[in-house]
Amino acid sequence: MSFKNTVLPVQTTIQSHGRLLSVAQPVVMGILNATPDSFYNKGRDSDTDSLLRNAEKMLNEGAAILDVGGASTRPGAELISGDEEIQRVLPAIEAIVKRYPDAWLSVDTYNAATAKAAVEAGASIINDVSSGALDENMLSTVAVLKVPYIAMHMRGLPKTMQHNPQYDDVVFEVRDYLRKVCDNCTALGITDIIIDPGFGFGKATEHNFALLNDLATLRILGRPVLAGISRKGMVWRTLGTTPEHALNGTTALHMAALQQGANILRVHDVKEAMEVVKLWGMM
Repeated sequence: MSFKNTVLPVQTTIQSHGRLLSVAQPVVMGILNATPDSFYNKGRDSDTDSLLRNAEKMLNEGAAILDVGGASTRPGAELISGDEEIQRVLPAIEAIVKRYPDAWLSVDTYNAATAKAAVEAGASIINDVSSGALDENMLSTVAVLKVPYIAMHMRGLPKTMQHNPQYDDVVFEVRDYLRKVCDNCTALGITDIIIDPGFGFGKATEHNFALLNDLATLRILGRPVLAGISRKGMVWRTLGTTPEHALNGTTALHMAALQQGANILRVHDVKEAMEVVKLWGMM
């Protein structure tokens, strides 16, 4: 079932430092990994010059947001300190802001210190895979910075999250978790919240597809919904391939996410995702 024409009370704009970004129609977020061990690019093109070239390419292809991350959260990854993460992401953020001052940048981090440094350098959004669980200062920091916050569901830590994850009702449990995070954020004065069910973060393949099939139920929370499916295990393991050969499968699931009301697609391949959005818009 498509929820394209269903009227639901979902926030359709986010505000950061006096700028508005509409998500009334789906937008694409391009992934920029400043990490030496990401699951897909495995550290290739993670230097500042390469990231700047990729940023230009993604913006030209239609990305509304660029998501810069300096810590891998792939299954099995170790947590890193804010200081190490800052050394990776800050040069990239500063370079992109200097070259493309109107670009919307998010920083993909679970460290409050990184979030603060990134926003001070020009980032507009904080994207936290832990929803504040990995740094007790994260939510209060976001509240002070007054920027949009992407809250994601993750069970466990990246190092262990894929060790036999169990749920009684994954859709209900993820939705209830995100509801509580939104309540905590609102109590602190964080007004622009985007929710992410966390595909692949403490979920088996069947959990991921259950969430995708019922993604529209997250809209009950009244917040924009982000879908991060790109080249993940739910795609390539199901197809018996590798992340490098998972673009076609990713594209198929992006259409499913849009039909279930996703507002933001977080992707490695902006051009192809924009084509999905365009075709969805004709339906």
